[in-house]
Amino acid sequence: MKNIISVQLKKENILFKISEEATQEEIVKVLKKKLPALKKLYQDAKTPILITGKVLKNREIREVQEIIESELQVPVEFDMPKALGLANIKRTFQKETLFSETTFHRGSLRSGQKLEKEGSLVIIGDVNSGAEVIASDNIVVLGALRGLAHAGAKGNKQAIIACGVLTSVQVRIANIVKEIDPDEPLHKQAYISVIDEEIQIQ
Repeated sequence: MKNIISVQLKKENILFKISEEATQEEIVKVLKKKLPALKKLYQDAKTPILITGKVLKNREIREVQEIIESELQVPVEFDMPKALGLANIKRTFQKETLFSETTFHRGSLRSGQKLEKEGSLVIIGDVNSGAEVIASDNIVVLGALRGLAHAGAKGNKQAIIACGVLTSVQVRIANIVKEIDPDEPLHKQAYISVIDEEIQIQ
């Protein structure tokens, strides 16, 4: 049987390392089994718990945190992004994106609007200048991409951006940023991906 969660006692914290292959159901089951024994070990100690390993979705993070805090009144920290966005990326995480949860947004995004989603995001419309779309996996814009698009926002360099017309001045995949010269020829049916640690537009 695979080791779902390994526990290491360190001086500054207790490290919970979650297997990359573990399902959320398995994680919850193992946590509920390990925590009572850990509670006896803790007694009056307040050593924080650090969760690392598999990158969890926001709702999975909340569930894990609630389970631990129901048994132990100690700080719970996660060595993984808790929110989307370039500033929250702490480590590179690569995975296949052939299959991911997809959100469809009908309508164009105006300047000042910001849309963030777990999984992949399909915009049925345009992303206008001054608007921003962020997804943990792929971004597909059926219309024109004039604003900022940040795919793979939790560090997934396998993510892609695709759009009908590209006139944006900047795109991002994971922690890699590409500035686009506004004088470049118009990119139609653009496919944007990371190749050799650089963003390429095809």
